[in-house]
Amino acid sequence: MKKIFAIVAMLGMFTFGTTQVMAQDAAAAPEAQTEQVQDSAAAAAPAEEVAAPAEAAPVEEVQTEGFHKTLKTKFIEGDASFMSLVAIAMVIGLAFCVERIIYLSLAQVNTKKLMEAVAAALEKGDVEKAKDICRNTAGPVASICYQGLLRVNDGLDVVERSVVSYGSVKAGELEKGCSWITLFIAMAPSLGFLGTVIGMVMAFDTIEAAGDISPTVVAGGMKVALITTIYGIVVALILQVFYNFILTKIEDITADMEDSSITLLDLLTKYNLKK
Repeated sequence: MKKIFAIVAMLGMFTFGTTQVMAQDAAAAPEAQTEQVQDSAAAAAPAEEVAAPAEAAPVEEVQTEGFHKTLKTKFIEGDASFMSLVAIAMVIGLAFCVERIIYLSLAQVNTKKLMEAVAAALEKGDVEKAKDICRNTAGPVASICYQGLLRVNDGLDVVERSVVSYGSVKAGELEKGCSWITLFIAMAPSLGFLGTVIGMVMAFDTIEAAGDISPTVVAGGMKVALITTIYGIVVALILQVFYNFILTKIEDITADMEDSSITLLDLLTKYNLKK
């Protein structure tokens, strides 16, 4: 959990700094646009003499730069209170996703190579060597095999119950923290919809105060409502992609655990027959 909170703190500081930079860019946007208009007016006459292919590159550059500035400006215009909540949900959700991905990546091992080494040791009748191989290998697959080898002298029924019970414990550890990811996947669009409702209320308050229903009067509240909804949905989609990736890794590791358990029982059966 300390690692998770450290990741959250680092991502939070990064998001806070990025928001400040976005606010500065949005504040400087009108001046930059004025300078661009002046520069365009000054360069209008010479530009007519330049060939058409030479004008294509500057146009694309201006359009790309305008997209990034527009994205930053819209983020700030979406009302700081609700956009901050959506950003916090994204940061914490990504922190849990990163922690799970790192944990699951470290839990994956070459199961085929591991079981071949255990099988070679058991064929020689060296149970202690097989235990050492499992003890020195990371991941739930090796841990399950080690628990089964510890009870090799108690009978196959005891080994099977031990492997099944310990496998359930390890499967629960693989899914630890996934419920928090699903929480933030649900919270992000919900916060966006909340911003939508409050934006609509702001629009109606403005209409009531002005006594007019013209588009100019309601544009501000409607814009806040739509922007918060868009960003909430985008955050939920990003977290959903990471969550599905995590579920895929969990399924792969679980399948390896089941296959290795069956293989271990077969190896121990052959070992007992040779005794």
